[in-house]
Amino acid sequence: MIDARGLSCPLPVVMTQKAVQKGAPASLEVLVDAQVAVENVTRYAQSQGYQVKTEAQGPDFKLTLTK
Repeated sequence: MIDARGLSCPLPVVMTQKAVQKGAPASLEVLVDAQVAVENVTRYAQSQGYQVKTEAQGPDFKLTLTK
C-alpha cells in the first residue's frame, strides 16, 4: 500500500510509478487526499494497463489498481 496523503502532485504519481517499476504488482492500493492526485494516479495506472477503482473514505480516497 502506498500512503501519499498530504503529498502534492507529482509525488503520488512518482511513488506509484516506482512501485509499479519495482515489482509490477498484480494489484496495488494507493491512498491520496486530493482529487487531482486521484486523476493523475488513475491516468498513469491506466497507461500501464491497470484498472482503477476509486473509493472515497472521508476526506481521503483509496485507489485500487488491478491488472
